[in-house]
Amino acid sequence: MPKTKIIKAIWRKQQQFQKNSHGPNVRRWREWRGKKQEVLAEEIGVSQATMSGYEKKDKLDADILAKIAKALDIPVEAITELGDDAAINIVANNFHDSSSVLQYKCSFNPIDKIIELYEKLLLAEKEKVSLLQEVLKDKK
Repeated sequence: MPKTKIIKAIWRKQQQFQKNSHGPNVRRWREWRGKKQEVLAEEIGVSQATMSGYEKKDKLDADILAKIAKALDIPVEAITELGDDAAINIVANNFHDSSSVLQYKCSFNPIDKIIELYEKLLLAEKEKVSLLQEVLKDKK
């Protein structure tokens, strides 16, 4: 078998295994990012029906891919090179404000609580001192 035929056969096999459908990958990324179709469609300036059509296509134009990738805050390659069997673990902290995974916001000022506890402790110590002074007066 000539070398070029072997290379072409290998290339065809790779293409079968690396079928990267842009539309389904866009849908997967959109779902992983927690966005609805309507929201993503609005962000890239198309209708929800058009966005639905994009998610059904195998290949998308480069300009459409760029808009979608920007709206999803991912590189274009994340859409074009994602295989059908891929799983994604998003572990980076992408929070730019005071939000977090737990959505915990302190409803009080911790410094105020420290001051409040210190004042209670100080009051208790003052009461102890006054009681000890009374005991000492009684003994004299």
